[in-house]
Amino acid sequence: MTPSPRRFRLAAVALLALSTLAVQAQSTPTSPPIPSAATPAPDPAAAASDGTANASQPVVSALTAEMFYEVLLGELTARGGEPGEGYGLILNAARQSRDPELFQRAVEIALQARAGDAALSAARAWKTSLPNSREARRVELQILIALNRIGETTDLLRAEVAATPKVEHPLLMTLIARSYSRATDKKEAATVVEQALSDELADPGTAAMAWATVGRLRLAAGDPSGALEAAFKGQDADASAEGPALLALDLIDPKQPLAEPMVKRYLASPDAAPEIRLAYARTLAEQRRYDESSEQIEIVTQTRPTLPEPWLLLASLQAQTGKNAQAEKSARRYVDMAASQPSADLRNSGLTQAYFLLSQLAERRGDLAQAQSWMARIDSTDELTAVQMRRASLLAKQGKLSDARALVQELPDATPEQQRQKLQAEVQLLRDAGRYQQAYDMLARASAQSPDDTDLIYDQAMVAEKLDRLDEMESLLRRLIELKPDSPNAYNALGYSLADRKLRLEEARTLIQKAVSLAPDDPFIADSLGWVEYRLGNLDEATRILEDAYKRRPDPEIGAHLGEVLWVAGQRDRARSVWRESTLADAGNETLVKTLKRLRVKL
Repeated sequence: MTPSPRRFRLAAVALLALSTLAVQAQSTPTSPPIPSAATPAPDPAAAASDGTANASQPVVSALTAEMFYEVLLGELTARGGEPGEGYGLILNAARQSRDPELFQRAVEIALQARAGDAALSAARAWKTSLPNSREARRVELQILIALNRIGETTDLLRAEVAATPKVEHPLLMTLIARSYSRATDKKEAATVVEQALSDELADPGTAAMAWATVGRLRLAAGDPSGALEAAFKGQDADASAEGPALLALDLIDPKQPLAEPMVKRYLASPDAAPEIRLAYARTLAEQRRYDESSEQIEIVTQTRPTLPEPWLLLASLQAQTGKNAQAEKSARRYVDMAASQPSADLRNSGLTQAYFLLSQLAERRGDLAQAQSWMARIDSTDELTAVQMRRASLLAKQGKLSDARALVQELPDATPEQQRQKLQAEVQLLRDAGRYQQAYDMLARASAQSPDDTDLIYDQAMVAEKLDRLDEMESLLRRLIELKPDSPNAYNALGYSLADRKLRLEEARTLIQKAVSLAPDDPFIADSLGWVEYRLGNLDEATRILEDAYKRRPDPEIGAHLGEVLWVAGQRDRARSVWRESTLADAGNETLVKTLKRLRVKL
């Protein structure tokens, strides 16, 4: 077969390189032997078992000049657009030299060419040449997982686990869960891993970690009950182990009532990791169990007072529940400690959150100048839009609406998303300042350019209501429902507006119930349902719904409605208590102010 002109050119380049090396070797008699393709080859005696080098011994290459030529030609061929031929040359040299670096290179060439079977062949050739090489086994294992040939990995994984020192098992179990969770057949992956870890599952010293790994894969396979069973077995083996507790934490759900007690059992230990307690606190906060979340964070601040992050989390929760003075104290504590954080990115991110929170707290107590001062400390370019919008809002509340709008107009608008943000920010400034007509005009112009933009339709409807254009508001909301029939906000807004004006109450309830079905966990939609029940005269049902909504989200508007229902129902002490809490959170809330004024209540 006549070689191609391309092959001649590559060979010529290789020969030129070899000639140059030969001349250099002859002119320098003391030069060491030619090294292998990537790193020096090991001493044959030291590397006979696993192919690794002994760094303390002089290194002698296992490559002959002929093999070196083959390696060089293989590299040039692979990089020149013929990966298959290059792969064959490199793999042949690897088999002759038993050099692990060359086997690794053959695998890389095959993977770069998306030739999974060829990569697997190279890995298996590597393992055959160096049967005790852990790296060869790992590469074969990774390729099989990537090829979704999960059933072939059981023995390999068992051998890898057995060869791994016990001190490295926590990291290994994490890698196993991560790797096998990518498999297409996740149920098979969970089964294979459980079989491979049979010895570890039976060993009291490793059972907790192993069961947590199996549980992770069962969870990835859509089997939460099986995952919970694995967590139980892991915790029974070692109640102080973190793995089963973390798994149980991810399983906390109303449908899995036994998961949370497992987390609590772990946290009852004085040696419980603060990171897991903080993760549990975040889960509680996501479920709007703010008081319980705060309790967990306070434990961390008491036992580990020098950790900065818990103070910021605690401040956020305290602010969420209207404990403004405590929130400010905790946030200031965080700011004082943040400078000691080793990571600049983490420090800046946390400080940005803290300054935002302190600004909001200053605004709540009416100190707008201090609120602006906190915002002025933020120098994060990542939060430019949010910072400018916040500063603009504060300027507007000081009566400087023109300056506020100018600040918003300086924001970048290179993308449609940035343009949308600018429009919404300026409209909000105008709404907050009572400039409803100007806000409406801006939205109308934007809607004319994008008539089917559901966000613009919704915003325009809300401003139309402020202008008492109720028919137009209803028309816009029905248009929104037509365009986006799964929008809970459209049904809720229309139903609430009818209920608030005591119009067509049965229809209002139907609309709000539809919104509830679309967003069953939204406390504001629940507030609307409670409000329409109140308008229909169903005080007990209204109280029940509003109490639950307020517990999930102690927002001043929900508090205003709950307080009124309690007031009318004769529970006036409880009503005053709710209104006081709401006033602490936001004394200027429009609904709260109007409610207290209409009922002639002074707190």
